[in-house]
Amino acid sequence: LICTPENLEELTLGFLFSDGILKDYQDITRIKIVPQQGLIWVYTNKPLVAAKNFLKRYITTCCGKGRPSFYFVNDAESTIPLKDDSFTLSPSKIIEHICAMEERSVLFKSTGGAHGAALCDNKSLLVFFEDIGRHNAVDKIIGHCLLKKIDLSSKAITLTGRISSEILIKIAKIGIPIIISRSAPTNLALRLANELGVTVVGFARGEKFNVYTHPERIV
Repeated sequence: LICTPENLEELTLGFLFSDGILKDYQDITRIKIVPQQGLIWVYTNKPLVAAKNFLKRYITTCCGKGRPSFYFVNDAESTIPLKDDSFTLSPSKIIEHICAMEERSVLFKSTGGAHGAALCDNKSLLVFFEDIGRHNAVDKIIGHCLLKKIDLSSKAITLTGRISSEILIKIAKIGIPIIISRSAPTNLALRLANELGVTVVGFARGEKFNVYTHPERIV
């Protein structure tokens, strides 16, 4: 991974779970980070089904990161659609969450070359991470939630970067019903969001935003 070398345990967990390499947090016995070697060792109490494919990598345009050999179609087919519409956000709260994320984006303000992601409920911003890659920032959120055992069914995630199909699937897999970004969603991400029951909000800037899918959660 090409990443910002902070919160590496969260990044490791989020990456392994969101890409389907690990299924259960209880399978992990130890995480050993060796920064001087650029390696992170994850020890498990049973063999991994995905291990034989783990080193088969593809060059992609996703922030300099090659993904293991999992295709988005397989990811989508293994993801259960979200059907609960009880968690909602008001328009004013969406703007408030985006502004709070931008205020926390210290690395972006100093470099102009980083992405941020935040976990929110219908009251406030709960967790924030930055990274050079938008996928990594989301993975750090996922890893943190696994470590802290945070329930995600009544949460939203905000992003600075574009909502791609890979990020949409990451969000749907862990059960977050609303994703909000300052940037655009891709057409494929919106098709998947419709199928998987995820509310997508894009171009959330200033006092405006676009609601693309499942608008029933914006009240």
